[in-house]
Amino acid sequence: MKVSSVSLPQRLWLSWVCAFRILFDERFAARVALLREREARNERLRAPVESAPAPVAAAAAGSASVAAPAPAPAPAPAPDAAPDPLGGALQLLSLLQREGRLVDFIEQEVTTFSDAEIGAAARVVHEGCRRALHAHARVVSVRSEAEGDALTLERASEDVKLVGNVAGSAPFRGVLRHRGWRIEGLTLPTRVGAYDAKIVAPAELELP
Repeated sequence: MKVSSVSLPQRLWLSWVCAFRILFDERFAARVALLREREARNERLRAPVESAPAPVAAAAAGSASVAAPAPAPAPAPAPDAAPDPLGGALQLLSLLQREGRLVDFIEQEVTTFSDAEIGAAARVVHEGCRRALHAHARVVSVRSEAEGDALTLERASEDVKLVGNVAGSAPFRGVLRHRGWRIEGLTLPTRVGAYDAKIVAPAELELP
């Protein structure tokens, strides 16, 4: 499929999806890095003739009577600084930390706490993270069936992960253990001014 243009909302949505996949999918990140390398190589090959050394340009001019070369493409305008591909993921992590103290909870050593203490802390983290997620993302189930229902897949699909005794070919018949989640919309606040996206939670200094 050939895509001639992509609208601004589509580009925004694609940037968030790719940011998360780059962060959590090592193979996808490698493919993106390879694509960037190919694009950079193609840009070097498309460099205008004017940038060639003088002897080469003179030789090209002398051979014009034999075969007129195709006009060199106009140099493309210098692109703006590429956005940080991890910016969206880091911003969402900052929201989860701000609303639910997610990073604090994960980084806390909990082996010395009782189950009751961990449960109480998890409730606070759950409420805050759920509030942050629902405020900025539209989350829907991948499957409409109830968990525990019998399910038959006529063909393999990337939105359903096969677990258990995976063998043979479609159709696959089993029990739905998890309905899955899909993000159908993501809206993050606009950051203004210079900032370090990698700081998901600044240190806090209480003054007397």
